[in-house]
Amino acid sequence: MPDPIAISSELLDRLARISSGSLTTELFRKGLRQCFLVGLKALNPACAKFAGEAFTMRYIPAREDIDTYATLTPYPNPMNLQWEAVEQIGPRQVLVIDSRNDVSSASAGNVLLTRMMVKGCAGVVTDGAFRDGLEIGQMAFPAYARDVVASTRLSTHHAADLNVPIACAGVAVYPGDILVGDGDGVTVIPRAMAAEIADLCEARDAFEAYVQLRIAAGESLYGVYPPTPQTRADYAAWQAAGSKPEDAPKIRAETVS
Repeated sequence: MPDPIAISSELLDRLARISSGSLTTELFRKGLRQCFLVGLKALNPACAKFAGEAFTMRYIPAREDIDTYATLTPYPNPMNLQWEAVEQIGPRQVLVIDSRNDVSSASAGNVLLTRMMVKGCAGVVTDGAFRDGLEIGQMAFPAYARDVVASTRLSTHHAADLNVPIACAGVAVYPGDILVGDGDGVTVIPRAMAAEIADLCEARDAFEAYVQLRIAAGESLYGVYPPTPQTRADYAAWQAAGSKPEDAPKIRAETVS
């Protein structure tokens, strides 16, 4: 297999500043219709922004003769792939858990998330639930889930595979894909497209900040958004004048109601 495309820390930093709206729009324009993990929320909204490389874990339904408390001890225990994932994952990676959209028991809890946090991981995402929601909600670590539940993972989940293609919230995630969270949710970017999408989205975010200012100043949607050639020309002139997104754009008198 060819070597994976290099993803720099600088590129991840850029992606972490991009909005999910711009990401999903530019991915749609590239033919990828649904890359957003619908229904997942950050347990700590104040610490929701991240970008990282996917390290995947796949759960299957638990079975009573296999998933017992003894599975957790002693450690190291190659049968306990959940803990193996937490020990193997590296800095700037995000643990992405396929929990089959099942929230009946926890995908993980605050102790495992703390271990990943101190290792410098980018975050953790599950389409299931976490336990210790209050504690995780106070951690400076991006953690996205569908819900919070107290039941132990062994009740309904068995960790079957690490670093294989998975589904998370109905979206295909391959090891090494780039995940970006911005508070609104999490978007999956194919690794090979990450640099191109960053370039496109930075330009889109800057332009849409300009458009939003014009709409906020009283202009109609028509003629401004979606942009006409005149709107784009106005934006180019605004940029050339050295204006910044936080500056109010000059609104032509005839467009102000």
